[in-house]
Amino acid sequence: MIEFAAAKGPRLMLDETSVMDIGACVVDGVDISPKRAIPDDGDPRIDHSLEGFLFTCGPDHIRHRQPIPGRSDGAIYPLHGSVSGHKAKVLWTKFENGNVECRADIDLVTVEGPPQRIERLWKIDGATGEVSLEDKVVNTSDQTVPTFLMYHMNVGGKWFDEGTRLEGKMLDGGGFPWTFGEELGGIFCVEAPATDSGYAEVRLGPMKAVHGRTLRVRMRADTLPYLQVWRNQKEPAHILGIEPVTHRWVSRGELEAAGEFNMLKPGESRSYGLTFAFL
Repeated sequence: MIEFAAAKGPRLMLDETSVMDIGACVVDGVDISPKRAIPDDGDPRIDHSLEGFLFTCGPDHIRHRQPIPGRSDGAIYPLHGSVSGHKAKVLWTKFENGNVECRADIDLVTVEGPPQRIERLWKIDGATGEVSLEDKVVNTSDQTVPTFLMYHMNVGGKWFDEGTRLEGKMLDGGGFPWTFGEELGGIFCVEAPATDSGYAEVRLGPMKAVHGRTLRVRMRADTLPYLQVWRNQKEPAHILGIEPVTHRWVSRGELEAAGEFNMLKPGESRSYGLTFAFL
């Protein structure tokens, strides 16, 4: 893990062994990541990643374990795609005027065989404490391929209290308590249109455990047009995830039939972005 912190904002631990995703996220001395209060997905890559504050799904698949068409060996798409567990090549880091940046490349081989690359840039603004992530997915193969992406931002449920709410213009009524759905969990996926400068916004808070702060997440609405939110309080899990995503919550086959794949020709790329801050 690489410590990543600016003059203001959270102290992050970036995992160079897995996509430069975020392990610990320390806010006012409290690591709000769920750690081992997670479900067992049966995939050690994902169990490792779920413990942290943010992990990345894709770029070849998201959400559903499904057979890979045309394969006779019974191979299936992994639940969260192929990228998790791939090492990052750190190109540079710099700390300047209280700001901090880290640039890394993640080269991976997808479950179907074609290679892709994620060009990742992390920043923290030392004046505001806002963290930003810019990703470019590049098709480095000689085939045209569909590209998917989902970010899981996971917070340990033990840090919430009776006043903690989800709020955003994409939500029913503009928001509701974090304990939505059934008693032990719930999930939904909604369109998340831009509300300001091309970004959609959702908030989670306040949280007494971190001095009443609220987590504000903003996501690029052009390439991350949906927001999925998931919570699981079935022991030993105690977790809530804010999940900006490229596609609505239906099967891969239904997306393809509806013409909703995002296709990349060889050498083409697509960019994604989000920010978060604790206000």
